[in-house]
Amino acid sequence: MDNEDNRFSARAARYMRVGTNVGSVGLRMAGQRLLGIEHDRSKAAADLAAALGGLKGPLMKVAQLLSTIPEALPKEYARELSQLQSAAPPMGPAFVRRRMQAELGPDWRARFAAFESEASASASLGQVHRAIGHDGAALACKLQYPDMQSAVEADLNQLRVVFQIHARMDPGVDTREIIKEISARLREELDYDLEACHTRLYGNIFGDGGPVRVPSIVDTLSTKRLLTMSWLEGKPLLTYKEHRIEDRNRLAQAMFRAWWFPFSHFGVIHGDPHLGNYTVFEEDGRAAGINLLDYGCIRTFPVAFVEGVVALYRGLLADDRDAVVAAYERWGFKGLSNELIDGLTIWARFIYGPLLDDRERTIAEGTTPGEYGRREAFTVHKILKEKGPVTVPREFVFMDRAAIGLGGVFLHLDARQNWYRLFNETIEDFDATSVGARQAAAFAVAGVPLPEPGAQAA
Repeated sequence: MDNEDNRFSARAARYMRVGTNVGSVGLRMAGQRLLGIEHDRSKAAADLAAALGGLKGPLMKVAQLLSTIPEALPKEYARELSQLQSAAPPMGPAFVRRRMQAELGPDWRARFAAFESEASASASLGQVHRAIGHDGAALACKLQYPDMQSAVEADLNQLRVVFQIHARMDPGVDTREIIKEISARLREELDYDLEACHTRLYGNIFGDGGPVRVPSIVDTLSTKRLLTMSWLEGKPLLTYKEHRIEDRNRLAQAMFRAWWFPFSHFGVIHGDPHLGNYTVFEEDGRAAGINLLDYGCIRTFPVAFVEGVVALYRGLLADDRDAVVAAYERWGFKGLSNELIDGLTIWARFIYGPLLDDRERTIAEGTTPGEYGRREAFTVHKILKEKGPVTVPREFVFMDRAAIGLGGVFLHLDARQNWYRLFNETIEDFDATSVGARQAAAFAVAGVPLPEPGAQAA
């Protein structure tokens, strides 16, 4: 057994150890509750984070996602889990060779003019290698780590334990739909065939030479576990934090379009607005737009849900409570009392706030990227805990995550925009029937399955 085999054997052993540790935290909490001992959430959260910290895999991405959803987890747990890093140790050259051979066959190297054995980037599910095609084109080869299906299932099992622990503490949110949504999206991230379809979909949406660039897929060098695409040259987004406001605003406009245009016109979002998923391309020495990378976490929506998002915005803009409630129901929220509606509307006004304000401003005044949304989440947390539970529709999970992540990017850039005008320009021709027709046509061309109608279509 070589060093690489030892590494992945150790990973399997670590999953077993982490499972035992997480279970012991849950048993200790249950025992304290049974004996009437006051539960120290901060200590338990730290213990749980320590138990999970050894995984450094898909669950860490999930933990960071959960930290953005009010009352999905207690704030102490969300804070601890959000600090965990989502990074796996890179595969060494020998193991990369074996993985590439498994995907493309024994003559795999001959299919490239050049291939760099050292990874240029790594993430929770795989790593990226730079290569050159025989036509001279620069390529990015995204190679999935071995045994990731079992790793994801192990992480989901641990996540269920975390939710079970939370359920014993009288949560304000019924999390059953949340765990279903997260499980479905994580399993989708393992399917590079589907990611290739999503990449083609975005390429068709933004294939106009505008401020958003999408890599093109090389089908002959791609498999279900290897995705080869064009290499897009660019600089990290955060290197532009100190650039002039014109550059930062231009990048913010590109980011806004990359997120809101596909959603409002095709019912699809890029669900993981992590800073590493964007780079900046320049023209004539200035920031011209963004390269939109990594299509593993794409969420498609039924047209009725998209219609509900626009209807909620318009209801909030008109201060029409009946329209707001109808929009929540259109989204798929259930069991809403007046108090729960008030709590949800606090959160909705935070998410939509900049879009309702017809003036030039930052995305959130008087806050920092790390604190974005926390004050509002705490207020909503109290309402949901006292008046809940409320059942959160599955579609809300990644919609909320993406909106918070996008706002964080705008804060990092310290961009100033009239977000109201940007949004209204995006939805000015909104029509649900047209969205449905565009979605059906674009998804068919790219090979993306149409989303299921969902509860809100009833």
